[in-house]
Amino acid sequence: MTSLRHFSKIYIPLLLIVCIVCIGVAGYIIIEEYSVLDSFYMTIITVATVGFREVQPLSDSGKIFTSFLIITSFGTFAFALTSISQYVIDGEFNQYFKNYRTLSAIGKLENHVIICGFGRNGKQAANVLKKHNTRFVVIEQKKEIIAGINHQYANLVLEGDATLDEVLLKAGILKAKALITTLPIDADNLFIVLSARTLNPNLTIISRASEDNSDKKIKLAGANNVIMPDKLGGAHMAALVMKPDVMEFVDYITGQGGDNIRLEEITFANLAESYQNKTIRDLEVRNRSGANIIGFKTAQGEYIINPSADTKIIPDAKLFVLGTTEQIGKLKELFAS
Repeated sequence: MTSLRHFSKIYIPLLLIVCIVCIGVAGYIIIEEYSVLDSFYMTIITVATVGFREVQPLSDSGKIFTSFLIITSFGTFAFALTSISQYVIDGEFNQYFKNYRTLSAIGKLENHVIICGFGRNGKQAANVLKKHNTRFVVIEQKKEIIAGINHQYANLVLEGDATLDEVLLKAGILKAKALITTLPIDADNLFIVLSARTLNPNLTIISRASEDNSDKKIKLAGANNVIMPDKLGGAHMAALVMKPDVMEFVDYITGQGGDNIRLEEITFANLAESYQNKTIRDLEVRNRSGANIIGFKTAQGEYIINPSADTKIIPDAKLFVLGTTEQIGKLKELFAS
């Protein structure tokens, strides 16, 4: 629809002008037997109404044709000028190039995150990703919400319906590493999950759900995790009553209490080859970086808290490391592949 609007307001007026010029050139060649250059010159000075003399005196047929050309071109130029001026004044010209720049920037991204919907949950997800300097693309349908977006990557916002495959493709889903859908309607989230999983089978998909029975359906559609904000919020508040300091500490280390504390996961593939298939003791994470290994995920998906130093890091395994931003950065420098 947008492309059609651009075509009607820009390309059609320009096409009409080109047609008038072509008709003028052809007419003078046929009627007055002018050369192509003279015909083009006569056409330009005629449609421009500048009042220069003719290349050669015109015949009666040439005069009639010239009169017709002047009348026709005057209306055509008036229409073209009005359409193009309105297009520029309405801001569509700037919007067109803004969209072009946005799509060009998104096209260069890899391993980014796509956020579908920029409500309360979408904004919170964006804030956490921004703290970790993770590039993300926002897909939002409401113009008033888009106008209020001022995050670090505000230039990477797509206006559109995230349930459409073409919009997901514009957001770079084929090269993205994760998608977060936070729309308020579960059916929309379900449709997005289905589309995203079909377009990119390796994508990590996190979805919001509101109804009790929706989480299972969304997981069956392909979501890796389904979050129910209402249930999660209630459970969190109850836990704050029962174990306030523990919950506040968990919030702190998971990024909600400070920017200098990082809880990171390190996969087998992230380790340099010389550190793969080694034990935790061999890595000497604490001595070399100051960070601490607090958890381990086995290749079978089992979680181990405070793993033994003899635990071996094998394919598909993960380490969970806690430390400051500086410690985690040093750790990644030491062991990165």
